[in-house]
Amino acid sequence: MAFHEVRFPDNISRGARGGPERRTQIVELASGDEERNASWANSRRRYDVVYGIRRADDLAAVVAFFEARNGRLHGFRFKDWGDYKSSLPSGTPAPTDQAIGTGNGTTTTLQLVKRYASGSQTWVRTITKPVAGSVTIALNGAPQPSGWSVDSTTGVITFTTAPGSGVAITAGFEFDVPVRFDTDVLDVTLDLERLGSITSISLLEIRR
Repeated sequence: MAFHEVRFPDNISRGARGGPERRTQIVELASGDEERNASWANSRRRYDVVYGIRRADDLAAVVAFFEARNGRLHGFRFKDWGDYKSSLPSGTPAPTDQAIGTGNGTTTTLQLVKRYASGSQTWVRTITKPVAGSVTIALNGAPQPSGWSVDSTTGVITFTTAPGSGVAITAGFEFDVPVRFDTDVLDVTLDLERLGSITSISLLEIRR
């Protein structure tokens, strides 16, 4: 299998439905108390793109995209319009948005991440598919127009010179979600105008 660095059509993904899912095992004790255990350390996102199909041409585009990916075989990029940038949804990505590391004078590579905080709890999400040309970097709050590069296929930042010890390294960016089709069959009506008869076209996040 391979990952195709191509994005699912934006006009269809904009109307899709989905978001993060987790897996938790819950055991109810005889006393009525519960024991809960997280089976997954990280969440995984699932989408249904059928809700973004509004015309027969949209359906044709999804079928072509599905065939080019060989069904579930090859992964691809997907824009989650509810969560696709380092800033808040109403904001514009800035180089101080997300803390990605602290310099130690020797490390030259860092992974892009996004932090989700609520109260005292924070979950850190690895960002592996930044949008080319969208990444900005700051050192101690000062934007760095040069001296670094980003691999848009992995989300790894490489500095020409290692940031000094104690230097706060932050980043701003837009990103895609690596996904695959979660079916090898597209169950659609042969009457392309009756789009309401499409049951589901599910996408599942790939953990890379």
